[in-house]
Amino acid sequence: MATGFFWDERCFWHAGGNYTFTLPIGGHVQPLAAGGLPESPETKRRLKNLMDVTGLSDALDMRRAPEATREMLLRVHPESYLDAFKTMSDAGGGELGRRTPFAKGGYEIAALSAGLAVAAVEAVTTGALDNAYALSRPPGHHCLPDFPNGFCLLANIAIAIEEAQAQGRAHRVVVLDWDVHHGNGTEAIYYERDDVLTISIHQEGNYPLDTGSFSDRGKGAGEGCNLNLPLPAGAGHTAYLHAMDRIVLPQIEAFAPDLIIVACGFDASAIDPLARMLATAQTFREMTARVKSAAERHCEGRLVLVHEGGYSEAYVPFCGHATLEALSGSTITAPDPLAEALNIRQPNPRFDAFLKGEIDRFARDL
Repeated sequence: MATGFFWDERCFWHAGGNYTFTLPIGGHVQPLAAGGLPESPETKRRLKNLMDVTGLSDALDMRRAPEATREMLLRVHPESYLDAFKTMSDAGGGELGRRTPFAKGGYEIAALSAGLAVAAVEAVTTGALDNAYALSRPPGHHCLPDFPNGFCLLANIAIAIEEAQAQGRAHRVVVLDWDVHHGNGTEAIYYERDDVLTISIHQEGNYPLDTGSFSDRGKGAGEGCNLNLPLPAGAGHTAYLHAMDRIVLPQIEAFAPDLIIVACGFDASAIDPLARMLATAQTFREMTARVKSAAERHCEGRLVLVHEGGYSEAYVPFCGHATLEALSGSTITAPDPLAEALNIRQPNPRFDAFLKGEIDRFARDL
């Protein structure tokens, strides 16, 4: 068996409208020279290309997948939403929610993105693969059942979870979201359920502006099954690893899952245009190694990473490559060209100590 890598060129063809970062053009907002959203195909395509150049692609089990079926989508999204999405997609595209533009055929591409996640989870939970990575695009962790936002049109991870549960291949699932933005969609879908533990490590007050508080712990049957770790801007490598060691890994152990899924965004990296954190390729390598070890201890290694955000065309490929090195155990590397500069720019010892203290306080308050 091996590490699977699920991807499809058609996901790179998803197209947004003419934005200046997250602002629609018009009025006083001038279009960018290149046009479009920061959620472009280039970060994902360049990750795949870097893997091809280094030879890492040859060390992975490269796979395609079909679109998620309407039956799969309906387990998460209401029929009214899917119908409105499909109608607008067939008519040439548009925007249904907040910062979620799409072109003609956007419905089918979003269903394919979800299908990659579904297939990755299926392969791991049936034992066909040890673990897997789904290069899903468009992303999914901001999408609510009936409202898309933050570039996310379908809730990819939730669709994959519901299919696995419906088929009896998973029962208790942990979703660890280390995208720099709060995973509000996944949180909303599982907020009142106790069979899915949702954990989001994100930059405080980034996106969405009104979600992601530490005090939001779930409701009803889901009380205690949602955990947000909002970190201040400027938190770097040490803070992320301390959060993993002091909070994330103990929570996973206590929950005793039979599957772990990571909402794997690379926008916490130090040069991302939509965030102000200081994670490096090594940060993602070490977080992946930790969660892989947790999966091996608690759920027979069943681990799936599903791609979310990350908007630096120059640096996402190196963060992703480091992640896949750790996930697969490959010795094929792509040396980080920014390692020396980013290590120097990490928080000073006093700020690091403060951040560790705040994380320890979160741990005590659980």
